[in-house]
Amino acid sequence: MQSNRRVFLKGSLAASAVGVAVGAGLLTPRAAFAAWPEAAYKAKSMGDALTAAMGAGSAADSADVTVKAPDIAENGAVVPVTVEGKGAAEAVAILVEGNEMPLVCNYNLTGAAAYLSTRIKMGKTSNVVGVVKAGGKLLQAKKEVKVTIGGCGG
Repeated sequence: MQSNRRVFLKGSLAASAVGVAVGAGLLTPRAAFAAWPEAAYKAKSMGDALTAAMGAGSAADSADVTVKAPDIAENGAVVPVTVEGKGAAEAVAILVEGNEMPLVCNYNLTGAAAYLSTRIKMGKTSNVVGVVKAGGKLLQAKKEVKVTIGGCGG
């Protein structure tokens, strides 16, 4: 019993000390921000998003890029998507044509394999576009994903 009381008292004392230090301004949280293209994520069109994120407003369709996603997504909040390109890439991005702000994610790579797998949010049935920047060129592939509401068909 005594050891539990001591542990509780030590923990309370430590938490109180940290609280006092924060209150006195001795410990202040620092904001850490990643370098990200704000204009690209706020863009309302696909061309503007690509220009801000990758430096060019359009991408050419290519068989070297593949987009894997379900044909029907029962929950638009978590749609699994994989974008893969052949060879090394400078950047990989995922865009959704039907979203209010189409750019979902953008990763700058340094000669790494063009492979990205994540879960995205989709507001409605639309094309998911995977864009790979390789050799200064933008290559893309599209896949239509039907988003059902409440899992009741598209």
